[in-house]
Amino acid sequence: MTRAQQRKQHAFVIRQLTARELKRKYARSYLGIVWSVLNPLLSMAVLSLIFSQLFRRSIDNYPIYYLTGYILWQAFTGATTSAMTTLVDNKALLLKVKFPMELFVLTRAYTALINLGYSLAAYVVMLAVFQVTPKWTMAFSVVIIACLFLFALGLSYILATAYVFFGDVRHLYTVVLTLWMYCSAIFYPVEQLQGPIRAVIDANPLYVYIHCLRKAVMSGALPTGFELAQMLLWGVGTAAVGYWVFRRSKNRIMQRV
Repeated sequence: MTRAQQRKQHAFVIRQLTARELKRKYARSYLGIVWSVLNPLLSMAVLSLIFSQLFRRSIDNYPIYYLTGYILWQAFTGATTSAMTTLVDNKALLLKVKFPMELFVLTRAYTALINLGYSLAAYVVMLAVFQVTPKWTMAFSVVIIACLFLFALGLSYILATAYVFFGDVRHLYTVVLTLWMYCSAIFYPVEQLQGPIRAVIDANPLYVYIHCLRKAVMSGALPTGFELAQMLLWGVGTAAVGYWVFRRSKNRIMQRV
């Protein structure tokens, strides 16, 4: 089989696995995929009601400010938490079929990207509702989301590998995500912080992605050269390291699974 045929076959497998993941996720839900649209909107409504008055002097258009950060955070956590257990969840299929196990991790991350697409549909509607003027810099959001996807994919490879050998990583990661969320400035203005905590947030890759998307959508500004370098290095670097760790562990994963 040629490489072109292999890539075509792998693309078909990813599509089929993604369709299965989406059906399984919404199997017992009457609203189904609509929840990918309603979830960020309901969260935006609640947080805006609580914090819009508190931050009205420091944040213009707080609902969009929050929603921009939330949809990226939701996509990242959706990809990494679901990909972490994919090898164990698909143990029977993994042992029966002969195609790269990387596809299972990639499928979970790709499914999260599809869900992000549904959330972005609601996001565009909210931009119109809150009268955010369309800007050409919004087109740069494709680059930002692509870098975020690579970052999430790389971390997914690492987490999926770790979970096979150490099941408690799932619980530890839940704690890490809680701390990570508060260090990502999703619902508060980072400008009000100073000292070590501000340095931690500025070095947080998720905050960089969120901040750059807010700039592109709300301010009409492109990322600085340093911010662009950060996004690319975190995305490409994490994807490369994660894939390397996964490939190095494939034989041990098959023995353990």
